[in-house]
Amino acid sequence: MTSLIDVIFLLLLFFMLTSTFSRYGEIELSGAARGGANAQIAPLFLSVNETTLRLNGEAVALDSLSAILAERAETRLLVSLTDEVLSQRLVDVLAVLRGVDGLAVTVLQ
Repeated sequence: MTSLIDVIFLLLLFFMLTSTFSRYGEIELSGAARGGANAQIAPLFLSVNETTLRLNGEAVALDSLSAILAERAETRLLVSLTDEVLSQRLVDVLAVLRGVDGLAVTVLQ
């Protein structure tokens, strides 16, 4: 009986150490382009709060953000975060921004 309990604990330990309980995703971030065609275009300013987003001072929903930015061709976007913003909120915003073609995103510190 003792050896059976040892084997069960070893199997339990093995499966606990080899299992993956969460999946991690990746978001590609590219460095900000210096100069070029984007230098003459005035950048847009996105303020990310814990619950709201403001694009150039106007409140905007996360769902409609990509549609608004897709209307503008070759846009630079500066993203500013408040102290209360969680990293998951930033990842959600960057995932939406990733789908916009021709958008250069810079996250401010």
